[in-house]
Amino acid sequence: MPVERRNFLKGLSLAFTGTVLAPLQSLSNTFQKNNNVELMNPIKQIKPLGFIWETADPFLFCVHHEDFFPKGNAEMGPDASYLQGRHMGDDFIIKDGFRMYHGKSVPGFPGHPHRGFETITLVRKGLVDHADSLGAAGRYGNGDVQWMTAGKGVQHSEMFPLLNQEQDNPMELFQIWINLPKKNKMVEPHFKMLWKENIPHYSSVGVKVEVIAGMLQNIKAGSPPPDSWAADTSNEVAIWNIKMEAGSTWTLPKASTGVNRTLYFYEGTALRIDTTDIPKYSSIEVAADQDLNLVAGVEPLSILVLQGKPIAETVIQYGPFVMNSKEEINQAFEDYHQTQFGGWPWSRYDQVHPREKGRFAKHADGKEELPPA
Repeated sequence: MPVERRNFLKGLSLAFTGTVLAPLQSLSNTFQKNNNVELMNPIKQIKPLGFIWETADPFLFCVHHEDFFPKGNAEMGPDASYLQGRHMGDDFIIKDGFRMYHGKSVPGFPGHPHRGFETITLVRKGLVDHADSLGAAGRYGNGDVQWMTAGKGVQHSEMFPLLNQEQDNPMELFQIWINLPKKNKMVEPHFKMLWKENIPHYSSVGVKVEVIAGMLQNIKAGSPPPDSWAADTSNEVAIWNIKMEAGSTWTLPKASTGVNRTLYFYEGTALRIDTTDIPKYSSIEVAADQDLNLVAGVEPLSILVLQGKPIAETVIQYGPFVMNSKEEINQAFEDYHQTQFGGWPWSRYDQVHPREKGRFAKHADGKEELPPA
């Protein structure tokens, strides 16, 4: 099982285990009699969710951050009174409604290395300040998505600046790790911004879906980074964030046989999938090649969907590196010790940008990008 992000830099191995499929049951005797086939229960497994979410190949895992940060101080961190009694630098226990993570004055994750996979960061509330070893930087959030290909190696920091000094600074984000196939493990690092203004939405009665990756009905997401497993549409990689109004119903259309699909019911109190009531804050592994009838309860709900054709290669993960063999992991550590993946061009490892700076992205080639006006 995946370990918490606090262990990324401590070099702990992650053991990947298969899931046990739940028995499939007939849902319709009439359908069987009239068609001489058995309609199978699309739900394979239901599990409670925690901070770290288990995922299926090609995904490695997903982290759900939800912190209720207080008002910010002059340094864009919480007041010093909030820092007492914390294990600073490794603070993953919620206290006063939030965690500092690896940050010591500003919450977040100071400079750390990655190789061999991609991070997809969906920021629902709050802001993230990005800086990396290639000189790239950015500030994004409140609906934006950053898709970063670590490839052959990059250091980056992800800090959560508390810009508002008059009100609290709530934060919610998902960070998804998606694997790279062996042929693309050592590509050049790259990141792409999916600004909230450009993320397409699918809409139906009482339902709205952010189409972050893949295609839903006739709504197509923007292009992922060029070396991503998602760049080949035949891999059917999809990331969809579904919002359903209370009492609404909607049919999630099927994908191909052999595709992995998991639903994460992360907001709301009641969801029914076909004839099964789903406990709140649960993951639901389903058969991707069947339509799913979703029914919301008496409150609005939210579901994150991750799906894709499996890469089906050996995964060896050690700390911040994801490769195909132990030898490649050893080489990753050797390369990092020798090169620092380009070093660190910033004055501090917990780099935050000026308070007055708006949302932006500066790429490694020096090109600066702003969200649509």
